[in-house]
Amino acid sequence: TGGAPGLACLIRHGFVQCVLSGNALAVHDIEAALYGTSLGVRLCDGRQEEHGHRNHIRAINAIYRAGGIRQAVESGLLASGIFYECVQAGVEFVLAGSLRDDGPLPETITDMNQAQDAYARALKGVGLVLCLGTMLHSIAVGNMLPSWVKLICVDINPAVVTKVSDRGTGQAVGVVTDVGLFLHLLARTLTEDA
Repeated sequence: TGGAPGLACLIRHGFVQCVLSGNALAVHDIEAALYGTSLGVRLCDGRQEEHGHRNHIRAINAIYRAGGIRQAVESGLLASGIFYECVQAGVEFVLAGSLRDDGPLPETITDMNQAQDAYARALKGVGLVLCLGTMLHSIAVGNMLPSWVKLICVDINPAVVTKVSDRGTGQAVGVVTDVGLFLHLLARTLTEDA
């Protein structure tokens, strides 16, 4: 929904210490950075790119050829986006795989037990978790947190923010809005260059 620039800005300015997501966020972010598309649809005008349906897999293959996301940034191949900013700022990211993943990317942890352990390590000592438009990851992360850690769940679907609380995360605060708008406004409020 256009949230990548806002999140990238927050990462660049030091407001994000770790990104936990599935393979899809990274693939979509990298496709947008490399080709200006999302599943083959041009982000600039919403029109279908000719042969754009291939861009998703092209993005994955480009990262494999580079040796991974970090190497793609270091080589200059990947020069913008959320994961570019993570590498530039030294922000840890953990990508948890699923059965539905395209690719997946080299960094994606496909063993669920290992992914859960990596999430748990990354969450150790956090004070605030921002969950953005991903119900299953939000519920999973909420269930891994101690009750004193504040969790803010942002989703356009009111059922998602309710489910996060109902599934055992009583400390969750729900914000029903478009994630892209939320991130833009948050970045604009916290920084001067959003």
